[in-house]
Amino acid sequence: MTGSTVLHTRGEPASAPLPFEHWLAAAERLSAELAAHAAERDRAGGLPQQEAQALRASGLLAFLVPPEQGGAGGSHAQSQLIVRTVARGDSNAAQILSYHYLLSHNAFLRATPAQSESLQRRSVAGGWLWGGASNPRDPALQLTEEGGVLRVTGRKNFASNAAVGQRIVSVALWQDTPVLLAVPGDAPGITHGDDWDAFGQRRGVSGSVRFDAVPLARDDVLGPWPPQRPTNPLLSLSVPLHQLYFVNLYLGNAEGALRQAKAYLLESARPWQTSGVERATDDPYVLEHYGHLAASLQATAALADVAAQAWQSAWSRGQALTPPERDDAAAVIYAAKVNSTQSALHATSHILELLGARATAARHGFDRYWRNVRTHTLHDPVAYKAREVANHALNGRITADPLYS
Repeated sequence: MTGSTVLHTRGEPASAPLPFEHWLAAAERLSAELAAHAAERDRAGGLPQQEAQALRASGLLAFLVPPEQGGAGGSHAQSQLIVRTVARGDSNAAQILSYHYLLSHNAFLRATPAQSESLQRRSVAGGWLWGGASNPRDPALQLTEEGGVLRVTGRKNFASNAAVGQRIVSVALWQDTPVLLAVPGDAPGITHGDDWDAFGQRRGVSGSVRFDAVPLARDDVLGPWPPQRPTNPLLSLSVPLHQLYFVNLYLGNAEGALRQAKAYLLESARPWQTSGVERATDDPYVLEHYGHLAASLQATAALADVAAQAWQSAWSRGQALTPPERDDAAAVIYAAKVNSTQSALHATSHILELLGARATAARHGFDRYWRNVRTHTLHDPVAYKAREVANHALNGRITADPLYS
């Protein structure tokens, strides 16, 4: 995953191609910048305006946009490493970035070629952050036409980035046909509930959003008109891509926890009085348990990379992608989802056993790693992903569920 990429900053041509290592380094700088005050922001809660601004300033929002539309031309496999890297410093910001990548990708894929080109150019030029309100378990939004004006109406209990995004991607019903919308974030009639009060991902901007007869331009409705049910086989990869971003969000969060634990062990922790050593990092109990956690996360990272390449290979099939090929890739991704959920929960809940009672001081914020991964891993039951791994291995199929599988 070290191919060259190009970024056309704010729509201007780049003078020379930039390698992926440049963008990975940008993600590392952003991660370090966000980590410095992540615990304070977590305690404060509220809208992630600082995180959104830092993401814009990093240039990473345009990473997946093709060079001809002004972006970096990066791959989705590469974007997984970027999300993982950012998550080490702040999993709230990484969640925002992962949904931005996913939602903008879905919009560009469902749009007509002319719409897609225009949206991508405007997104880069305006530094757009993409959000969404498409929770599939809520009632569908309704798209209607009143006096020649298209309007969308309805409510979603959970959104992603919508309160800070320049475009809100959502599914609505036009009569009986589902259509994808790219609603301007500042359109009149949009109300954000500001009601996200979970104990984790406190700045993941996941509250409710309401659309009250929000007016839309024709090009805010993506795809041909009148709406038609899409047939592009690549759309079947959207849910596995969604799950793959979750894998790297959880993994990066756990890696960040272990990294902070290492710093605390080196700088602040004390060995137990009967350990027979002078430094906590020489304590045999600490060494054994830290080693198990580190080994587990390294194995999780290896599987996550395999899953990313499986998705990329399926994507490269283009219109020739077959359902079995799609399911082969999805099965690997779902195995990575099961593994990353388990290893991240284990790591983030056990690091405090290595650090001692003083590490529970609020200023350190060690608890946020577990709270964040525990909250987000409940997005959809991991037991059902394990079932799909087994169903594919034993029966050669994945249960048909367009919402979560």
